[in-house]
Amino acid sequence: MIKQAQDAAERHLNRPDGVRLRWFRHGPARAASAPEAAPLLLLHGLASNASRFEEFCEHSTLARHRPLLRVDLRGHGGSLTRGRLNTETWCDDLDAVLEAEGAAQAFVVGHSMGAQVALHLAARHPHRVAGLVLIDPVFRQALHGRPHRIAQSAPLLRLAAAGVRAANGLGLHRGALPPLDLRAMDQLAREALANPDPAAEAAFIARYSSMRADLAHVPLAVYLQDMVEMFRAVPAPGALPMPVLALLSSGATFAEAAAMQAALAGPRVRIEAIHCHHWPLTERPAEVRAAIEAWVESEGR
Repeated sequence: MIKQAQDAAERHLNRPDGVRLRWFRHGPARAASAPEAAPLLLLHGLASNASRFEEFCEHSTLARHRPLLRVDLRGHGGSLTRGRLNTETWCDDLDAVLEAEGAAQAFVVGHSMGAQVALHLAARHPHRVAGLVLIDPVFRQALHGRPHRIAQSAPLLRLAAAGVRAANGLGLHRGALPPLDLRAMDQLAREALANPDPAAEAAFIARYSSMRADLAHVPLAVYLQDMVEMFRAVPAPGALPMPVLALLSSGATFAEAAAMQAALAGPRVRIEAIHCHHWPLTERPAEVRAAIEAWVESEGR
């Protein structure tokens, strides 16, 4: 395992509506004399932030010769806002981040909700996307059980989010929220998942994935809007003009396996299984890194 020596550079961008975006850049210093290799643009999931990819960036061999950009999506981490959010706005924010970095294109890596954003970015700004890596994407047509019911409740979630935003506009909201350090949580998760007691493991999984745990660090308005955007219909990966790598958790139970395979079908789509629950970056970080590194290098941009 190789740990990169470069420190991450924290960067910010003020958007026209007053929201200040934050992201972190890892990798080689920008050279004025030669064009850079296409960066990796790393997108976290629901109620998450850029720390989701901190460990990936520190250990990935890709940082030797291309920038790795881990972004706090609007509403999350250091890009905090309690205002209106949607996937289109996230996509336009990301286009602006790449413009600020001087990157014509990027390989876009998204986990869960981040995979949804990546798919929409590829459809909305296709000239920006050299390739997609989708880690446990969500396809509405494949959902069953509780996720299917949540997807069907999107109109109610939108109404609830609007009500919370209105209250926030009147100054009714919690104060500063403690930052969520997903790297530290990953270490706790690995210890719990290694526990030989199945009951202890099950208890941790329930706590780790609970709404209550998420809301300790994320504004309610953001969380509700995340839920809406998470389960929106997405462009079919096989219909997009760029190559796609899909990394699917073997233990995931939120979707029908056959329907997932059908949703991902396409001549430029490669599917690989990661043997874990639903947290590949937590449970199998080295395996995920190796798969992404090999695929990006094979694309040669």
